[in-house]
Order: sequence, then structure tokens, then C-alpha cells
Amino acid sequence: QPVEATDDAFWDQFWADTATSVQDVFALVPAAEIRAVREESPSNLATLCYKAVEKLVQGAESGCHTEKERQTVLNCCRLLTRILPYIFEDPDWRGFFWSTVPGAGRGGGDEDDENARPLAESLLLAVTDLLFCPDFTVQSHRRSTVDTAEDIHSIDSCEYIWEAGVGFAHSPQPNYIHDLNRTELLKLLLTCFSEAMYLPPSSDSSNTNPWVQFFCSTENRHALPLFTSLLNVVCAYDPVGYGIPYNHLLFSDYREPLVEEAAQVLIVTLDYDSSTSSSPTVDGTTTGTAMDDVDPPGPDNLFVNYLSRIHREEDFQFILKGVARLLSNPLVQTYLPNSAKKIQFHQELLVLFWKLCDFNKKFLFFVLKSSDVLDILVPILYFLNDARADQSRVGLMHIGVFILLLLSGERNFGVRLNKPYSVRVPMDIPVFTGTHADLLIIVFHKIITSGHQRLQPLFDCLLTIVVNVSPYLKSLSMVAANKLLHLLEAFSTTWFLFSAVQNHHLVFFLLEVFNNIIQYQFDGNSNLVYAVIRKRNVFHQLANLPTDSQSIQKGLQRKKKTPEPISRTNSQDGVSMEGSRPAAPAEPGTLKTSLVATPGIDKLTEKSQVSEDGTMRSLEPEASQLSREGNPPAALSDGEPWSGEASHSRRDRRRLSSASSSGQWTPTPDWVMSWKSKLPLQTIMRLLQVLVPQVEKICIDKGLTDESEILKFLQHGTLVGLLPVPHPILIRKYQANSGTAMWFRTYMWGVIYLRNVDPPIWYDTDVKLFEIQRV
Repeated sequence: QPVEATDDAFWDQFWADTATSVQDVFALVPAAEIRAVREESPSNLATLCYKAVEKLVQGAESGCHTEKERQTVLNCCRLLTRILPYIFEDPDWRGFFWSTVPGAGRGGGDEDDENARPLAESLLLAVTDLLFCPDFTVQSHRRSTVDTAEDIHSIDSCEYIWEAGVGFAHSPQPNYIHDLNRTELLKLLLTCFSEAMYLPPSSDSSNTNPWVQFFCSTENRHALPLFTSLLNVVCAYDPVGYGIPYNHLLFSDYREPLVEEAAQVLIVTLDYDSSTSSSPTVDGTTTGTAMDDVDPPGPDNLFVNYLSRIHREEDFQFILKGVARLLSNPLVQTYLPNSAKKIQFHQELLVLFWKLCDFNKKFLFFVLKSSDVLDILVPILYFLNDARADQSRVGLMHIGVFILLLLSGERNFGVRLNKPYSVRVPMDIPVFTGTHADLLIIVFHKIITSGHQRLQPLFDCLLTIVVNVSPYLKSLSMVAANKLLHLLEAFSTTWFLFSAVQNHHLVFFLLEVFNNIIQYQFDGNSNLVYAVIRKRNVFHQLANLPTDSQSIQKGLQRKKKTPEPISRTNSQDGVSMEGSRPAAPAEPGTLKTSLVATPGIDKLTEKSQVSEDGTMRSLEPEASQLSREGNPPAALSDGEPWSGEASHSRRDRRRLSSASSSGQWTPTPDWVMSWKSKLPLQTIMRLLQVLVPQVEKICIDKGLTDESEILKFLQHGTLVGLLPVPHPILIRKYQANSGTAMWFRTYMWGVIYLRNVDPPIWYDTDVKLFEIQRV
């Protein structure tokens, strides 16, 4: 039956207990009971919620000076963390925290309730105050606590930032009690923000999360110090400690749970669709006319605003070093197994790094300015290679590839890849001697030939990255050159080309890679030229691809015999690196969360042409205008996978590839002709025409069977004046769009859902943003 709100003895028993932990609260308050109270005595659940919030507000007001007050605050915090998901899962209750509570006016006292705050706002403001509460979550600056207790409303929380780093030089004495208390409060914040999990994914990215919106607004007077504290705590964390092996086994590390929680809160507050906003351009001004004399307001979300305004070199250095250190942590193979602590929050770090690059272009340029970017690249390639066979880690594969796509849109990234790769991270790939570009190509080849079949939508992205960097690659190793040709061989089989409407794009991408390297980096790439000559029949077969119905049918028949997406047989894999383990599939029973589909590569990127001085200009408007007129521009049609699509309207496309009665797509001669005629084979055919007779002559003259002589000849050869006029370099740059914003939201919350198992905050509640599946 309903219990009166004034019955303090009854309500106090929920938070008076001294020795509880968050795990105890989860065990003592089972899901079935919360749901029963919600259905059968809603007034009691409402009273419990607002009593708990009231206790937090009182604690924040008083400054929590006594042990009893602190215990009460922590217990209310745990109780709300337990109950909130059950409020969110019921649509009728969702507005409850946004309603005002009678008598809880902002001014207190008995004035009318017009200025009463919604419960959610009171809760969020109390939590932020408590996160800067001397002797509870931060070091007190006073010497004696006798009757000069700091007034929580007069303290300047900027002096209490949790860790040195961005905008703060002083590193406070570590205090594990403070770390534990902060962790519990952040867990409650994350639970408040998790209302997003209970709404189905929608293409409308404008439905902002009201909790995050209020928390990151000017109403939160601690927004700046809190943003700084979260960022610095994450970036300053060093899991290896002071270099003492097994250190983490002796001292339970109180920092790590705080760092994880901070990283999760940070990425959720930064969940912001930058494609819908006026985003600041490189120099920090917003894209607008010169007439806008006033500074345009940044995003209303202060966390996004602060992140986009970081600009000091030393701050960038601190962030980049911190993120790189943490991402590399799982790779650090020491001689003593388990001697270094392995962190588990690399997915949150990748989302954070993505947000930094996406919202702060100056940071992106800083990352690419030095070879430090390789300290991010190598861990990402390690994760991609390691997760390629595991269907529960498809999300990790996507974010790794998205980050590399974003980086590859900048010329500097391609240039940096020429640095020799000497770090020997044990990876399940062939041993090679070469550069970071070789590493990237070899890992991408591994993903395509031996990854999980759910990764096929990523092939376009992987090859776009290779195209973007190809004009800058000074010298590929023989191993990497062979891998590229093996991909071309696999993608240009008739059954692959004829079995799906967009498969031929992959061949266009690879031809573009070869053209870029031959035209712009011929000297130094004798390995690739040699590989092209050896596999010349692949190019001749492409040029002579049959287009009649009978051959198309025959090509498709072949597919039924070879179900393998891409065979590994003719790829000389050689020995894998020492100490590496093969990429393993997911353990049966592993939980994973579903993801929304990602936009196609043409939506994900926009084309830019690189002019001779290295500047880029966007080609988008021009191309789309021409596609309406129906004839692709000459400059674009050369090596252009999309132009075939752009020049045919949807109607034409339907006519070209007749859809059979079952709704199944079938290839037609017209369709094959429509793109075969655009294959950019001129440059390679000319190269073969010139070099093949010369190489054959050397072999006959010298009776050669030895590669090194031929390579020596190719190294000193030149094709100046013999090749067609170089085509302009096309770069496909990532562009923000609401499709990726929604993908990031579902991915991020899926990660947070699965990583919070102790206590299992959302487990077994009715989440709508994604499905939980078992492998």
C-alpha cells in the first residue's frame, strides 16, 4: 500500500545502512520487485525516487562533512543507479524525472511552484556539485576542518580539477577513497544518460538526449572543470604504473575503474551530430559569410564546445601521448606474462579519438604533423587484425576503419606511412621488411581474405583508404605488392564481378591504386611493377571480359562450385610473425549488440581533387550537377567507380540490370558494358606494352630465372614520356552525416551496455536502441 512521503523512518532504511556496496544494492533490490512496485504501487516508486534525489541535494548543499552523510549519499546514488533503467524502459514513466515535484521550488520555502526544477535537473546538479566536494571527491584545500568547512557554493571548482593536463598544471595527491566515490557518482550519471538506450534508432539525429543536453549546458556551473577532469584523468592514466612488473597484482588499482567510467561519460556527453550543425572550419571560424561580424555561437553542448576549442600544442601532445599509450597497452608484450596490466576500454578510447579528430580539426592536423600518428595507426591495425574473425567485434572493426578513413583524407597521412616499420608487435601476418604502408596493406589483405563474412560492407572503405594514400607511397615491399595483386585477381574473377551489383567497384579502386603508384611513384616501386608484369594476364582478362549473356551465366555457374568468398590458395602467405596467435572467432555464447547499417562509401565520403601545389578542392557539386545532365565529366570518368552510377539515373540502372521475377538482381550484357568501358586500364596496358618485351628479352638473353636481375633493370628503367598524361589525384574525404552519427550512437551504447557487467546496470531491461544477441 502507499506509504506517506513524510514517513521518514520507513524511507530512511533505504539509505541508512552503513556497509553496503553497489553490488549489495543490486542483489538486495531484484528486477522483479522494482517492476512490481512500478506496476502496483507507482506512488511508492515515485516517492522513493524523489526522496533519494532529495538526499543527494541535501548532501550537495551541506558538503557531506560527516561519514554518515557520505554513506547516505553513496547509498542513494547506488539505489538510483539500480532503479533508473526500469523507469526508462516504461514509456509511461519516461517523463517522470522531467516533471516537477511539489514543494521543491528552486528558492526553497513555500513560494509557488512556478520556478520548481524538474527532478532530473535537481539530480544532475546535485551530482555535479558532489563531484567537487572537498574531502569526499576532491582534496580539501583547508588545513583544519574544524568549523571552517568550505562552503560548497563558494568554492571555485576549477581549482579542484582531478588531474593535471589540459588547462591544469597541478596533479593532486592520489586518494583511492575519492576515486571510488567519483566512480560511483559517474556510474549514476552514465545511468541517467542511458535513457537513449530505450529509444529505437532513428534517422532523425535531432532527438537530443535531454539528460546530456541539460548536463552540458550553462546551467551546469562545473561543466568546464568536469570536462577537463574527465579528459585529464583518461589521458594521464598509465596502467603500467611505475615500471614495477606485477605491480597491479599487489595493489588493487582504484584508478582504472574511474578512468573507464570517465571515458564512458565523456564519449556519451560528446554524442553530437556534427553534420547538422555549423561546424567550425580549420581556423576555428564557422563556415559563414564575411558579413557575419559576430562570433557564431559554438554548439550549445559545452563539452563539444570545449573539445573543439582546445588549441595549445602541449595540450594536443598530452592528449595524443595519453591515447597512444593506452591504445598500445594491449600490444605491449613483456617477457613476464601478465606482468603489465591490460586495459579493456580500447573501444571507448577509439570513440574518444574519433570525436577529437572530428570536432577539432586543429587536433587532427597536429596528429598528422609528426610520425606520432603511427603510434595510433599500429594499435588500430593490431585490433583490426586480431578481431577480423570474431563476429562479436564487428563494431570494433568498423570504428578502426572509420578512423583510418578519416586520417587517409589528409595528404600527410600517406606521407607518414613511408616510415620504416621496425616495431615487432606479434601479429598473425606474414613476416615482411618494409614500411608502415606495407603493414597497412598486409593487414587489409588479411581482413579481406580471412575475415568474418559480416565485414564485406567494409571492403569499399578499406580500398578507399588504400586509394587515398597510394599517390604518396614511395616503395612497397614485394610482400605488399603481391597482396594487392592477389586482391585484384580475386575481385576480377567473373563470378565475383557478376554476382553483385557493386562488386566491380572494388576492381576500379584497385586499378586506381596501381595507376596512382605508376604515375606518381614509379621510381622506387619496382616491386609493384614487377608484380604487375608477372600477373599481366589478370589485366588482359579484365580488358577482354566477356559481356554476352552466355558467358555471364557461365561465370555465375562457377560461383556455385566455389562458395569461398576469396580463396587463399594463390596468396603466398609464408610464415606468420613469431609469438603471434591466429585471429580467433568469438567464443560461443559471447554476447554482442546489433548495429545499424553504415552509409555506403559514396555517402561517407566526398571527392576532392589534389592540385599541383597540394591543395584540395571539392568536386562534389560539379559531379552531381553533371549526373543530372547524364554525361560524366571526362576528368572523373577515368578512374572513377561512382561515375558509372552517377551517369545513369535510377531508371536506367534498373533497365540495365533486369530484376527477375523473384526480385533477385541479375546481371545483363548492357550492365556489364556500362562499366567495363570505363575500366581505367590505359596506363597499365601502356606499361606492359613497353616493359614486357624488354623483360622477356633480358630473360632470354641471360637465361635468367632470377628475380633480382629483373628488379635491378626495373629500378633503373623509366617510363617518362611513354605513359598517358597523369590523371588528377582524387581523394575521397570522410564527411560527417547523420547516418554515421546514428551508427556511433548505437555502437557506443552497445559497448557501454556490454562492459558494465559488475554491477549489470542494464542487463535484462527492455533496451530498444539495439538487440542483444548471443554468438
